[in-house]
Amino acid sequence: MSLELFSLAGKTALVTGSARGLGFAIARGLGKAGARIILNGTDAGRTAAAAETLVAEGLDASPLAFNVVDDAAVLAAFAALDAEGRTVDILVNNAGIQFRKPMLELDPADWRRVVDTNLTSAFLIGREAARRMIARGTGGKIINIGSLMSEVARPTVAPYTAAKGGIKLLTRSMASEWAEHGIQSNAIGPGYMATDMNEALMNDPKFDSFVKGRTPTRRWGRPDELVGAAVFLASSASDYVNGQIIYVDGGMLAVL
Repeated sequence: MSLELFSLAGKTALVTGSARGLGFAIARGLGKAGARIILNGTDAGRTAAAAETLVAEGLDASPLAFNVVDDAAVLAAFAALDAEGRTVDILVNNAGIQFRKPMLELDPADWRRVVDTNLTSAFLIGREAARRMIARGTGGKIINIGSLMSEVARPTVAPYTAAKGGIKLLTRSMASEWAEHGIQSNAIGPGYMATDMNEALMNDPKFDSFVKGRTPTRRWGRPDELVGAAVFLASSASDYVNGQIIYVDGGMLAVL
């Protein structure tokens, strides 16, 4: 089998929430596999700086700052890409936030903020990307970022858990409606990753011990360890894979 099957040369990938963290690592990995990268974030300066970092590494990267939960902003962003003649062949719905509070103390506004960012944004952006992939007749790849919480729950993260569970079935809904158009919609479920968002948990001895004790690999994951799954799902190597979620979790979900 030729490794060309995994090449992303000639493809353009939009990765949401990619100015840092998991999204940045995935964007860099797709770029190294040959894709042109469109980085997204809400902070225009940070997003531009992230793109400059990738360009300095010899990758083809550009920023596109917009709010992924604002329907009008999403439509405007895709209209701008259309006007520039830029097509999105690969979409990675990575944008996400976390908020920890017991449900009995949870304000509905915080529930909506987490669910909108982690789940509704994937619908909004996935819809616009798929609309164009179908119109072009060339298919495409949609990769949604789920979580361990797509399968299991922990106290104090109910909106995140609900949203990531929703990502799993949104992915299957996308597959059910768009597979006939040559679009493969799949997801990646990261385990506990060493990111800025998890820094407080990593610095908490009790939680750090829980993660390392519960994970067969006995360590936190690295953001770049998502790249292999992302490149596979973004490439023609996965052309008959649809509606699936690949867990990159060090084996946590495999054991009791």
